[in-house]
Amino acid sequence: MGALDRLAYYRRIFRAYLLPGRSQLTFWHETPTITPSWEPGRLGPYPMSFEAKANYPGPFDERGIPLLDYRGRLGPQYNPIAVAQYGLGNHNLFLLGRESDRLRRALAAADWLVETLSRGPQGLWLWLHHFDWDYRETLRAPWRSGLAQGQGISLLVRAHLETGREEYLDAALRAFEALRAPVDRGGTLFIDERGDPWIEEYIVSPPTHILNGFMWALWGVYDLHQRARIPEASSLWERCIGTLLAHLGRYDCGFWSLYEQSGTWMRMLASPFYHRLHIVQLRIMHRLTNEPLFRKTADRWEGYACNPWNRRRARLQKAIFKLLYY
Repeated sequence: MGALDRLAYYRRIFRAYLLPGRSQLTFWHETPTITPSWEPGRLGPYPMSFEAKANYPGPFDERGIPLLDYRGRLGPQYNPIAVAQYGLGNHNLFLLGRESDRLRRALAAADWLVETLSRGPQGLWLWLHHFDWDYRETLRAPWRSGLAQGQGISLLVRAHLETGREEYLDAALRAFEALRAPVDRGGTLFIDERGDPWIEEYIVSPPTHILNGFMWALWGVYDLHQRARIPEASSLWERCIGTLLAHLGRYDCGFWSLYEQSGTWMRMLASPFYHRLHIVQLRIMHRLTNEPLFRKTADRWEGYACNPWNRRRARLQKAIFKLLYY
């Protein structure tokens, strides 16, 4: 990240965390919770409740699509991941209470996803972010994300389940092609030196393999298989589960979980929020696969979080990492 990009990054962090009022963080940081009525193997509620996201206070556009306020130069922006999560949360609440307005909100988000799915430069159908974003390097608009593809699919197959409208399933199938296409061909799948596939949340080189984004995106593959029963989705699911089982230990630093495989001398620990998210996601992965490693890792990371010294150490190391590398 260059000096100007670094300065812009710190300004954005200051505005988001320290200035009064709502920012884009208002949307993202809810308490990770498993949906009580969720059952693996059945396409119904999304595994995570997203209730706070369903009740997002805004801003919204004139159609009721959420906008995230990044403040400063960026201001309010559409974020495809946020739109998908908002729709999934509202669909969960619809299934809970059968409120028609909740279904209307979920379908409005699904309609937006259908309308904004567009061909990328290499012919794949993508949900693109139309604003620059500072990550390891500045992601220049328009940029793609495997997380957007996976969670968009998760909402669209549920919209198809509720309405039978084929445009929802058609869009989900088109979006899936980017999940299974390599990053060098315009997709979001990275194949490592062992031949293991990774769905990348952010497309950077070298890849960082963000753990929460990989698992969330992978649930979209699972959901598509539940609805469409296509062998390509089943194959990608099984291969990616193999990747997680083979590499999950690399995300354990002995007292906390890692957010990503940073490739830097100091490793990037998860924030307390993302550490808790990892635990919930791993418990869901265990229920989806019956693989004991997911449950055992979740139990161990839960134990890390119960130790006050671990929590303080993780916060300090995370802050130092940000100062050194971001």
